[in-house]
Amino acid sequence: MPPAGYAYEDNPFKLENPSVLDIAPGEPKSLEDTGLRMGLLADLGLKFLYYAGTGTGVAIAESMCLPWSGVVEHVVDFLAAEKLVDLRGGKGFGRASVEFALTEKGREYARDALTRSTYVGPAPVPIEQYNALISSQTEETPVVGQEDLVAALGHLTVSAELMDKLGPAVNSGRSLFLYGPPGNGKTSLAEAISHMFGGEVFVPHCLEIDNQIIKVFDRIIHTPVPLEMGRDANGRRQTFEMDKRWSLCRRPAVVVGGELTLETLDLIYSESTRFYEAPFQVKANGGMLLIDDFGRQKVHPTDLLNRWIVPLEKRVDFLTLHTGKKFEIPFDQLLVFSTNLDPKELVDEAFLRRIKYKIEVGNPDEESYREIFRRVCEAAGIPYVDQAITYLVEHYYKPRSMEMRSCHPRDLVSLIRDAARYRQIPPALSKDLLDQACEVFLVNL
Repeated sequence: MPPAGYAYEDNPFKLENPSVLDIAPGEPKSLEDTGLRMGLLADLGLKFLYYAGTGTGVAIAESMCLPWSGVVEHVVDFLAAEKLVDLRGGKGFGRASVEFALTEKGREYARDALTRSTYVGPAPVPIEQYNALISSQTEETPVVGQEDLVAALGHLTVSAELMDKLGPAVNSGRSLFLYGPPGNGKTSLAEAISHMFGGEVFVPHCLEIDNQIIKVFDRIIHTPVPLEMGRDANGRRQTFEMDKRWSLCRRPAVVVGGELTLETLDLIYSESTRFYEAPFQVKANGGMLLIDDFGRQKVHPTDLLNRWIVPLEKRVDFLTLHTGKKFEIPFDQLLVFSTNLDPKELVDEAFLRRIKYKIEVGNPDEESYREIFRRVCEAAGIPYVDQAITYLVEHYYKPRSMEMRSCHPRDLVSLIRDAARYRQIPPALSKDLLDQACEVFLVNL
């Protein structure tokens, strides 16, 4: 919990959703608070010393992301009592600053521990503690209002009609099917949706189930938020003491495409490291999971979608350890499917019924096309000329009965800049440059 007297309106953390601190996991005060067995904690300590050679009590505690007092000190006491570590002396007072090293017996035990799992680092969070916190975190998900939606999509040209469809879908926090012709911004819409939630979520470094370790935190996906409060009225620096096995991160947005398979939706076990990597949907908990270019995966769409039926209905998923044990884990994210194909050709009616929001992202009308072109030109530093777009429409689109796509302005402006660079002239929406771009770009569209 936040320190006494902490006022959200001060928000020294600069959090987008400071009330998330109400559910912050407190720092463990005892071994029982960690929810972990002594054997697992002892193994982590042994493996740390095996690789480090020697280490102080504080260093062992920092590696495990657990407090020395009341927790790691008892782990070290256990290792010493079993004659697995020796004291090597140290600087300062107290056992926390004493250096420890493995005995010969300790090295033997450490090697044995490494045959079970090579994982070394922050102690895991028991699956029961994870499930409880994620359930509480779901209740903290902010409501997205009309103004929030307009602000989040301000960099895109989106019709009012499409806005009114997206708003309720986003607030449902469940599932969304975006479909329509390619090049009209479905992926950009989904990514913007993920950012509009804002706020922060708690992500564990790893999980524990049946003494097995599952790595969750991913530096590519999760962006930590520093938890330092600044100073109080007396100038003393305030800190927020929470369980360091967790990181407070920006809401994650996970995007997967053609690489998605049924295997990657379950735990990924490494025979060499002997611990697990969490699947995409677990890493996306609290945020958004976008299945981009749906229907282009190697696995059949029906098989892939059947995998989501239970999670979509029950808001829980079931994962399987390599031992065969199944366990329950929260399925707490906005699941977005994006496809260029007709949804009716991909899946049957039964599955489409389970996805409540199916929104078509169609081709832009001429007015929207001009606005997109204007924005692209502005971003590229090229003067926008409306008559040039009239020429483009009348001489290329209409005679060839071509459909306008939202991506065309970006691609055409890029080609204009390439041609201008080659000619060593300033880029502009001139007839010559526009014709050259259209002749190489629009010919097969």
